[in-house]
Amino acid sequence: MKPLNVLLSCFAAQAAGTNEFNSTRSLRTETWTVTNEHGNITVPGKFPSHVHLDLYAAQVINDPNHGLNDINLRWISAQNWTYTSNPISGLSKDKGLSTWLVFDGLDTYSTIALCGKTVATTDNQFKQWHFDVTSVLHECDSDPSISINFGAVPAIINKLNASGIETWPLDVVYPFEYPNRQWVRKEANDFGWDWGPAFIPTGPWRDGRIVQLRDGEAYSLNTNIDIYRKGQVNNLAPDQTKPWVVNASLDFIGNLPKQHSMQAIITDATDKSKVLYSGKLSDITRSGSTISGSVVIDGEKPQLWWPNGMGKQSLYSITITVGCGTKAPALVSQRKVGFRTILLNTGNVTHEQISRGYQPGNNWHFQINGHEFYAKGANMIPPDAFWPRVTNERMSRMFDSVEAQNFNMLRIWSSGAYLPDFIYDLADERGILLWSEFEFSDSLYPDYPEFVQSVSDELYYNIRRINHHPSLACWAGGNEFENLLLPIAKRVAPERYPYFLGQYEHLFISVMFNILAENSRSISYTPSSANNGWTKIDFSLPVPMVERYDNKTNGDLYGNTDYYNYDSSVAFDSTEYPVGRFAVEFGYHSMPSLETWKEALDPEDMHFNSTVITLRNHHYPAGGVEPNATKGAQGLAEMTLAVERYYPAPNKRDSVANFSSWCHATQLFQADFYKSQIQFYRRGSAMPERQMGSLYWQLNDIWQAPTWAALEYSGRWKALPYVTRHLYKNVIAAPYFDRKTGDLDFWVTSDLWKSVAGHLSFRWVDLKGKAIAGNAGMPKSVNFTVPAINSTSVYKTNIADVTLPDQRDAVLLLSLQADGHLPNSNQITQFTHSDYFLPAWPKYAKFSDPGLKLSKNKSTGSFTLEATKGVALYTWLTHPEEVTGFFDDNLFVLLPGEKKHVGFKLQVGTSNNQWMDKVTVESLWDLSTRD
Repeated sequence: MKPLNVLLSCFAAQAAGTNEFNSTRSLRTETWTVTNEHGNITVPGKFPSHVHLDLYAAQVINDPNHGLNDINLRWISAQNWTYTSNPISGLSKDKGLSTWLVFDGLDTYSTIALCGKTVATTDNQFKQWHFDVTSVLHECDSDPSISINFGAVPAIINKLNASGIETWPLDVVYPFEYPNRQWVRKEANDFGWDWGPAFIPTGPWRDGRIVQLRDGEAYSLNTNIDIYRKGQVNNLAPDQTKPWVVNASLDFIGNLPKQHSMQAIITDATDKSKVLYSGKLSDITRSGSTISGSVVIDGEKPQLWWPNGMGKQSLYSITITVGCGTKAPALVSQRKVGFRTILLNTGNVTHEQISRGYQPGNNWHFQINGHEFYAKGANMIPPDAFWPRVTNERMSRMFDSVEAQNFNMLRIWSSGAYLPDFIYDLADERGILLWSEFEFSDSLYPDYPEFVQSVSDELYYNIRRINHHPSLACWAGGNEFENLLLPIAKRVAPERYPYFLGQYEHLFISVMFNILAENSRSISYTPSSANNGWTKIDFSLPVPMVERYDNKTNGDLYGNTDYYNYDSSVAFDSTEYPVGRFAVEFGYHSMPSLETWKEALDPEDMHFNSTVITLRNHHYPAGGVEPNATKGAQGLAEMTLAVERYYPAPNKRDSVANFSSWCHATQLFQADFYKSQIQFYRRGSAMPERQMGSLYWQLNDIWQAPTWAALEYSGRWKALPYVTRHLYKNVIAAPYFDRKTGDLDFWVTSDLWKSVAGHLSFRWVDLKGKAIAGNAGMPKSVNFTVPAINSTSVYKTNIADVTLPDQRDAVLLLSLQADGHLPNSNQITQFTHSDYFLPAWPKYAKFSDPGLKLSKNKSTGSFTLEATKGVALYTWLTHPEEVTGFFDDNLFVLLPGEKKHVGFKLQVGTSNNQWMDKVTVESLWDLSTRD
């Protein structure tokens, strides 16, 4: 083993550099122009960028997100566009040097030229590309320029579709807007989705660089660090007593010295003096331009990485060098890593589980470091239609909102883009597991050799790039194949179904699972985000994972669930909710706030059924490139009807105020609907289905529009996250009311790993805040004990036995206190939760003006609220559009005489707190008033 100071001196020598020229030159620093195919538009360009963004910066177009620009700007995607650099000075043409162009992402079909000579073409947005241009550079008579011509994607894929290579029934390649997206390896939602626009952006969307190397030098393109327990294999539970294996594998360009070794230093990420390992790697292998080695580390030595709420997010820094002897290393790569095991268990329920009350069938749950846990979170979609606009600062604010909702997991929905490393870095630091997916969704796909090779290259790069992140929870092949697309194919083309099934198993199991297993032993795989699990895994088989599909046993339970029901009349009937092992998607759409609409609409368009809003509502999708107001109106009608069924329907004199109230009312329904479902799914942890996760649809928005999002485009919170932050506490109480029978059942649910004990208090008051006599015949409190990750019914009654003078003039307040232990903690923690129950729908409740008063403390940035006349239901604080952030509580019940103190996390805005004067407060009462 080499001493630490020797290795550090090697790294220092590498950092100082031994060359007289800059061997790596970012293309960000060059000057670029962008020109259309007709030559009549030329504007300054950036790198990385998209054409729309550069046209916007040059004021050729206005904000792509404004108005109906998703329709009006289609001329951009219909043309070819060329990015051209100014002549690049300072490149060396010395003999013995190799010169490379490296692109981390080109979107999508491109032709690359250097010095006017074509050097390469590309056809996959998700791949890293590298090209040896040494000979081309030597032939340049002057400083070289780079040009990248991006082809018009719609025209290219339409030609591919017309070629007859493959055909499918329209039902399984259904277009949201632009057709034929299945042919191209590009972000599928670029072609339109039911929550987003169809801009089909093009351009150099990720970084690029010029690399020059001397003989015996190499440049690291990609690094795969795989950390797993010895003997661990994909999809099977590892032995937690085994030592750790750290396998490092580097992809490079250039060449290595003939005599070389691999060495590693692993230190605490925040304290480099704490060295976990320093020395050579063993089992060195070389395959083409990839070199790999590994080391075994004592199983008890590293501090484990845990998700949010389960322990510390311990991170380590690993530096790998190749050829580091007396000379500076030829190759260096550094990553942050964590030691953890993560398992997605979708295999058969065991006899031991059945003996503990599990319903037979298949599992669907996650295990971290050998512990089952309840997954709490949401589905993340692309945060912008144009990825170059997505910054670390913006995503850090999003993760603030994720943590504030007590999440431990996000599902990174497929058919966006593979996330950049900085988002995984944020997840590593915050303890948010990222269920990750390959970019395939809601379509069948071809599997001809060239397509499969492109997909294989894409997967190889991204699996290896992302694998070192401890936040990586699993890989899924794509979205909704086994529960949606394949059954549709079987129904509409039964004679071709075996062929379609064979295609699916070839690409999504044989190809994808094998590539994952060859590059990672630490991560589980499932071919489809929603399915019924597997019956057998055997890599000696042509299809190494045998999926269950519909091969079920009556009475057994399989898989996870999606649930979307837009019949709002049954929204709060829990018998309609699916019973499964894991709720991976569920939701209902709502409007964004007035403050967010102002970002994208002209004043004349700010009314609920305006043409612009109707056409920006992509639920339901147009189904083609022609705008379809009828489909949009159908989705708006669903929101309207849901509000009218359960809440006071706004009818204000001022049209903008009325529009704002309607937007808010749709958010109230969305929040209550999700609340009902999350309570139901969490209670399922005690049921035979052993329900172990709920991820609502969807976390964030890609633009300003009616969608399922909890966070609006700029990060503003809708009503929903203020509800979920309470629902995803460790210990919660929930009422379950059957309006058909009158049965009223109160449950306490805990996701703690040890039993928890406490009491639940009941307090009935009328809507003036006066206590109801005898607490309406209910006890003032009950004691409870809930086992680990479980639920317990603590009190049952029937509404007929609750002695309420008037069910429309009553509200029940629930208050929980419990003592227990957080995971991996020996300290006793007190857990609290509050909720309420209205026996009548809000629209029928006899609420009145609560006389709300709001005061501000600008020195602390906090607010105090008080109801002076009656109970304030759905008390709601609104912050002005010039600030971004969120209150620490909102959408609560406030009784007369009580003072509620509320803080605000200011993320973007002025620090002098003048914005606080514009904060307003309202309640359910305000929906019913004319002014």
